[in-house]
Amino acid sequence: MTRIAVLLLTLVLAGGSVFAQQPPKPPSASPDEFVPVTGPIDQSDTMPAPLLVGTAYAFIWIVLFGYLWSIRRRLTSVEKEMAAIDRRLASGRK
Repeated sequence: MTRIAVLLLTLVLAGGSVFAQQPPKPPSASPDEFVPVTGPIDQSDTMPAPLLVGTAYAFIWIVLFGYLWSIRRRLTSVEKEMAAIDRRLASGRK
């Protein structure tokens, strides 16, 4: 008896989600779907792609060279510290 009650309760609770789904959209074009442009294109609505791509590449190269310069500066600092440690060890051994 309990199994039947659990089965009925499961069917009732799971059946509610079936009715909560949205109905299918009609075949007409809605605002959230892609609609291809027909007719002439207004040039004020376009973006200058070569300028944007060039700016993006320039930004990436500047960031890359800045990062490499930062690594080189830190590496030079580490090399100076290691040279100082080598001098201290060499003077302590004599």
